[in-house]
Amino acid sequence: MPQYEQKITDTLELNYMPYAMSVIVSRAIPEIDGFKPAHRKLLYTMYKMGLINGHLTKSANVVGQTMRLNPHGDAAIYDTMVRLTRGHEALLHPFVESKGNFGKHTSRDTAYAAPRYTEVKLDGFATELFSEIDHDTVDMVDNYDGTMKEPSLLPVTFPNILVNPNQGVAVGMATNICSFNLTEICNTTIELLKNKDHDILMTLTAPDFPSGAQLIYDADGLRNIYETGSGSFRLRSKYRYDKKSNCIEIYEIPYNTTIEACQDKIEELVKLGKIKEISYMRDETDINGLKLTIDLKRGTNPDALMQKLYKMTPLESSFSCNFNILVGYSPKVMGVREILNEWIAFRVECIRRATYYDIGKKKEYLHLLQGLRKILLDIDEAIRIIRQTEEASDVIPNLMIGFGIDQVQAEYVAEIKLRNLNREYILNKTAETDALAEEIEDLEDLLNKPKRIHKLIIKQLQEISKKYGKPRKTQLLYPDEIEEIVEEEKVDDYAVTFFLSKAGYFKKITPLSLRMGGEQKYKEGDELLCSIDSNNAAELLIFTDRQQVYKCKASEFADSKASVLGEFLPQKLGFDANEVPVAMFATGDYSGHLVYFFANGKGVRIPLNAYETKQNRKKLINAYSDAAPLVAVYHVREEGEFYLRTSNNRHLLVKSSLIPEKVTKNANGVTILSVKAKNTLISAEPYQSGTFVKPEGYRTSSIPVSGFLLKEADKKK
Repeated sequence: MPQYEQKITDTLELNYMPYAMSVIVSRAIPEIDGFKPAHRKLLYTMYKMGLINGHLTKSANVVGQTMRLNPHGDAAIYDTMVRLTRGHEALLHPFVESKGNFGKHTSRDTAYAAPRYTEVKLDGFATELFSEIDHDTVDMVDNYDGTMKEPSLLPVTFPNILVNPNQGVAVGMATNICSFNLTEICNTTIELLKNKDHDILMTLTAPDFPSGAQLIYDADGLRNIYETGSGSFRLRSKYRYDKKSNCIEIYEIPYNTTIEACQDKIEELVKLGKIKEISYMRDETDINGLKLTIDLKRGTNPDALMQKLYKMTPLESSFSCNFNILVGYSPKVMGVREILNEWIAFRVECIRRATYYDIGKKKEYLHLLQGLRKILLDIDEAIRIIRQTEEASDVIPNLMIGFGIDQVQAEYVAEIKLRNLNREYILNKTAETDALAEEIEDLEDLLNKPKRIHKLIIKQLQEISKKYGKPRKTQLLYPDEIEEIVEEEKVDDYAVTFFLSKAGYFKKITPLSLRMGGEQKYKEGDELLCSIDSNNAAELLIFTDRQQVYKCKASEFADSKASVLGEFLPQKLGFDANEVPVAMFATGDYSGHLVYFFANGKGVRIPLNAYETKQNRKKLINAYSDAAPLVAVYHVREEGEFYLRTSNNRHLLVKSSLIPEKVTKNANGVTILSVKAKNTLISAEPYQSGTFVKPEGYRTSSIPVSGFLLKEADKKK
């Protein structure tokens, strides 16, 4: 069997690229009318079925008819229909009136009924999608098997692309368009038609969602979205507190989450012990709408609890915008102004095409009336010609010759009933001819004056806004209205001792356990790095060999025993690969200083509060200087004295107050002990009384110094 080889680049170009383009152009990305092909095919099918003014019909009937335009399976078509229905509540302005169970957009687990049980028809609002569609407003193309025609776009009379939310994932790109209030969009478009430099933020307040909730208003962020088509904003659930039942009722949630997702996250937090104020939770959603009820424990502050839930659950979530739209079959990310300008150009073209169509039809009719007018000037002659014509096939040619009219006019005249050959009919047709000529002249004037077309669009938008406009559902929440409730977490405070090994194993042991525990256990080759007597409410700072410090609370660790290895900090705190601890400190108020000593003989004193952060940051980089290896670092609350020793046997006692204080954490410091080439500072430790016979012989009142050789008395000692 012959073997065929093909380069991967050729495979991508020949096989994958056509698929990718098909997904982008024909499936996932909406066009300027606001619809993807699946939506457009479904709605057009319902329109042709007469469901815009008719009675409800079974969904299965619509699905079956749609398959003549959409070659996908019935399940995919029904899924598309469900999202467009009023019952599903996914759109601000649904296009399909529905009867039966269509599920809910805010629920992940509520399944919709099968299409044989539900009924649908087009909503009255859908009339705005098909305005003059039979007047050549848009191109009609063949369906997949060439047996029918379908519109390439719908001639929507309002910017539907921004009125209803739209999401899609294609190949290598995606779209996520938020919805806006219909009245605000219409007003913004009207203002743009009047003034192309109109400030959109003045009329388009913010996105609006069918699920309601609250939008945290950020003018700069929204302006960026309006200009670029990309960005994000935050949505927050609405709740009320029932004092009598001591429970919180959440009744509106962000559009891009579900009530089950919120429940799952809250349950997870309760199980982990991160939320302790909740006694019970239940979903009480019913015919009246969504409701998630949370029963509180006695003494719980409901507002403080909601602040925690907003931070830790999908009850507050971010909506990321990506206004990616097909324009001329090419995907393009556009801001609101550019989208509205594209829609205006599209709508102008629809009106121009409809006007051309109307002019053509009216001219055809006018041509017939002009022929009739010639006949009506001498009806007796016309009757004589018809009576004297022997064969029926000669009537039309004889009329054409007798009155100087063409074949189309002659055939129209020949079809006039005898009863219409009266004075009233003649006068009416004569007047109709004059009126028709004026209408044609007016339509041609409309084509030649773009401002008149703009005025017509403005009038249509005003009528739509008045007829279908609704108040905003999503409430705006301004930053100064958000009250931050800082509730200190209650931590049991008691005496403990912290142990940290050089390999990074940490233990927190109570005094009682320490007395009864015996010898500390370490892995083979590991040993103690440091131990600190402190309390359970302290904060820990773990410094590493990568000039980084990791912060955590002692209360986050469980009490341990001497007989266990302890918790492995590099894994728990997320150390970088092969990063190891070099020091650990415990503090409650960040008082005092850290004194650093480096191998090049330099030292520096940094206030401990330089490592204090307002945000709950877990990791700080550039925690200390990397100019030379670190020899030692100590936490000094009061003035102390340190004993320094170099590799060439020089010794020095220096007070911490002599070492300059720097505010910058990674400051290099100043030279304390002058070390010559190939020599380094090898140790620095707090001075222990009695180390030297006469310690004053090693002290200095200024720095830098070269250090002192050991005295004979100290050598003997």
